Amino acid sequence: MSPLPPQPLSPLDGRYRAVVEELGEHLSEAGLNRARVRVEVEWLVFLTERGLFGTTPLEAEQVRELRHFAAEFGADEIDELARLEATTRHDVKAVEYLVRRRLSDLGLNHIAELVHFACTSEDVNNLSYALTVHAAVTEVWLPKLRDVVARLREFAVAERATPMLARTHGQPATPTTFGKEIAVFVHRLERQIARIERIEYLGKFSGATGTFSAHLAADPGADWPALSRAFVTSLGLDWNPLTTQIESHDWQAELYTALAHAGRILHNLCTDVWTYISIGYLAQIPQAGATGSSTMPHKVNPIRFENAEANLELSGALLDSLASTLVTSRLQRDLTDSTTQRNIGVALGHSLLALDNIRRGLDEVSVAHAVLAADLDTNWEVLGEAIQTVIRAEVTAGRSSIADPYALLKELTRGKRITGDDLRAFVEGLDIGADAKARLLALTPAGYTGLADDLVDALD
Repeated sequence: MSPLPPQPLSPLDGRYRAVVEELGEHLSEAGLNRARVRVEVEWLVFLTERGLFGTTPLEAEQVRELRHFAAEFGADEIDELARLEATTRHDVKAVEYLVRRRLSDLGLNHIAELVHFACTSEDVNNLSYALTVHAAVTEVWLPKLRDVVARLREFAVAERATPMLARTHGQPATPTTFGKEIAVFVHRLERQIARIERIEYLGKFSGATGTFSAHLAADPGADWPALSRAFVTSLGLDWNPLTTQIESHDWQAELYTALAHAGRILHNLCTDVWTYISIGYLAQIPQAGATGSSTMPHKVNPIRFENAEANLELSGALLDSLASTLVTSRLQRDLTDSTTQRNIGVALGHSLLALDNIRRGLDEVSVAHAVLAADLDTNWEVLGEAIQTVIRAEVTAGRSSIADPYALLKELTRGKRITGDDLRAFVEGLDIGADAKARLLALTPAGYTGLADDLVDALD
């Protein structure tokens, strides 16, 4: 058997690459290294702007060139960095040497020693991860989630008054509306979006054990905590003043927990939509050229929602692992976070793939109004709740002497199918007030949806 040419091991880099490719701009190894170069460049610029160690601010064109170098980090720099790391055996040191070479090209060798000045690798790494994760979540992942929520909102509003038999425990229950049930998911997801948007992206920049020791040794008169805060916040991050060698990763745990929670809500949506399809409440719209089954030509399978379920489960498992692993570091530093953080992109990739499937799947279904109406019309027993509740009110008001209304309706309806005529005949014989009797006689399963329609307004 001939060996295959090099192949991607992960389906995210193979079969599904087109869907998740945008994440690679931020959460790939190259994306991380581009952020590292940016941090090293910005620290150098920051130090010279403040005239530390006898320096003078760089010329505007020199700053522009350095920032352009960081922003345009691409294939040539990736290759050069690989060659450097083959010698250094240290990824961050290789980045430092790459920046030094660029300084040489620009005739700035006299400030080369300020590259990576007083930094431990984690000073650069933690800021780089914060920058890349922030960009991936806010620029790629959240827009995809918002797009799904916007489509769900359209569904909720359009079907807000469409009566539907509820199925608590999988059994016929008090009717609701299809739109209200979708609105529940919109509300849940919007709460998680707000929670995710509140997450702080923390950064530390305080040296080998978080004490500013090397900084103080180099310049005892400088206010290094203030300078650290100013530098971290200049990158658009929040400053963490008290750390070990590493930023403690609590913000990452908070973020990944929130992302996993949102994913579980989406998973619940998928299982509900799948079930609605299964019982005929939602009809699938056949896609031209698509095959549902390799042997059963009639089939249209709910693959979008099944694919999303599986990817949300993978994503949730990885996000949970990240959240639980990253908050622990032995004493002042261990490397358990190094490999772990390299899988952030995998976790978000599976989630992004799920979002793509859900969004596409929602455009491939429509509400089967006739099926919903027929189901309601064959389950008149669900009005037992309304009848026994009205009798209770009538007894309390002194307009009825019926004993134990609940037991009366339980005897009539539990485990039975009754018709509208059966129920109306029963109501006619009740000892209740005329107004209450008229309301019950006018009631139908399709009309017994309470405030479901109005509740959709809570989304506004």
